[in-house]
Amino acid sequence: MTAGAPRRLTGRLHVDLPPGEAFRLFTARGEELWAEGWQPRIAGDAPDDAMPGVVWETGHGDATTTWLVLAADPGRSVSYARVTPGDRAGTVTVSLEAAGGGSDVEVTYLLTALTDEADQALDDFAHGYPEFLSEWQTAIATHLPQS
Repeated sequence: MTAGAPRRLTGRLHVDLPPGEAFRLFTARGEELWAEGWQPRIAGDAPDDAMPGVVWETGHGDATTTWLVLAADPGRSVSYARVTPGDRAGTVTVSLEAAGGGSDVEVTYLLTALTDEADQALDDFAHGYPEFLSEWQTAIATHLPQS
């Protein structure tokens, strides 16, 4: 196996909901509200998809990613492990902080490529990370009810 160096990518976005309400947008089921094509397949009967130990899968093209909730402090933070076999593995952590009636959200990916090809794709992802989070912010704002 060829492995690249771990990459830590951290960025911020703003959501026009307080942390207690915005938190759900960053859970397996909550992301379905705004992320086009996001269709988690949750294993077992998990009424709380942010509970540590909950597992789900997502698909993108021919790849399947397995996700595991590592830790959650509802309204404040949630951490996931994610593994896409033959591609990359790592963690995603989302932290929310009250800001101006809404939430400032910090999203940190810590990812390691598992092949040379995946290493190049991860470099591309890292280069486009600010735009990636900007797209999240736009998608969330578009799907929130307007007041």
